[in-house]
Amino acid sequence: MSDSPLRPSSLINTVYGAFLRRLGCWISIADLITLMAELDVDGPAVRSAISRLKKRGVLEPERRGATGYRLSPAVHAVFDEGDRRIFTSLEPADLADGWAMAVFSVPESERSHRYQLRTRLTWLGFGNIAPGVWLAPGRLLDDARSMLVRLGLSGYVHLFAAEYAAFSDLPETVGSWWDFPAIQTQYAAFTDTYAPVAARLAAEGEPAAAEAFRHYVPLLTQWRRLPYLDPGLPSELLPADWNAVAARRLFQELHAVLLGPSLRHVREVTGLREA
Repeated sequence: MSDSPLRPSSLINTVYGAFLRRLGCWISIADLITLMAELDVDGPAVRSAISRLKKRGVLEPERRGATGYRLSPAVHAVFDEGDRRIFTSLEPADLADGWAMAVFSVPESERSHRYQLRTRLTWLGFGNIAPGVWLAPGRLLDDARSMLVRLGLSGYVHLFAAEYAAFSDLPETVGSWWDFPAIQTQYAAFTDTYAPVAARLAAEGEPAAAEAFRHYVPLLTQWRRLPYLDPGLPSELLPADWNAVAARRLFQELHAVLLGPSLRHVREVTGLREA
């Protein structure tokens, strides 16, 4: 795992996103507690995390012969968007595809919306280039549009498909718009944690289903933050020592080895089948 413990609610989100969406989006609380115990999360911590996820509208109680929780239909689009960022946007953007630009002005009386806009744009991978002006690779335009509509913030923002024309040295300038050292620190932590796991699995072969699950859920939980911190800038604009490429390769390797047996383990524990 990472140096900072992964929160039970984040691990539960991963279990729903990686497995339960394939298996009907529901699990009994007893089976969830069983699975989470394998990740060193006890029953009271699971129940507390479930309560927080309910309040946030992520999970809804539903009885199917046993007490359990299903993924709220309202967040299915959020998980789908996450899949695109985590699994299909692993390669750097193409410089020729241009930029997505967001420009907003929020009245002081509604400054909570200003904070929410800044937070969400940063989470999507936008960099702040001037007060109220944010920039990201052009391929993030649709995700930005969907996010702004979903959160009711579209009335505050103008979105543009933009092209950089002049005058600065762009590779040098983008370093002031994104915090490259902070991003690289996160990639280095991921690689330090999981390179030894990959080496051991390569030597020992495919792990047992339960072991794969114990590796895969923390792996994906730690990884899924990174495609949001990293805007996926074109390679021409990145530092020469950019360490994201090796980290992505490591994630892809472990994802390919661990997902199948992990899903099998969840099915064995819960008795659930693909929807």
